Amino acid sequence: MPKELIMSDPSVMMGKPVVTGTRITVEHILELIAAGETMEQILDAHPRLTRRGIRAALSFAAKALKADVVYPVAGARR
Repeated sequence: MPKELIMSDPSVMMGKPVVTGTRITVEHILELIAAGETMEQILDAHPRLTRRGIRAALSFAAKALKADVVYPVAGARR
């Protein structure tokens, strides 16, 4: 994923990572996918977004989760 596809700027969406050239956050894309939206539905709803941008957002999120941080889940068994 070329770094220029995802950017973070304090003056855009409070600095949250967004797909470059849009105000669509990586977080929003993840929420849409988690809610069951297809790539086609997301693209129809956000004409400035591209398939490449969605894939870049997913790649960015996956890389962010590879950090050595544990996120405990409430009620999870040990």
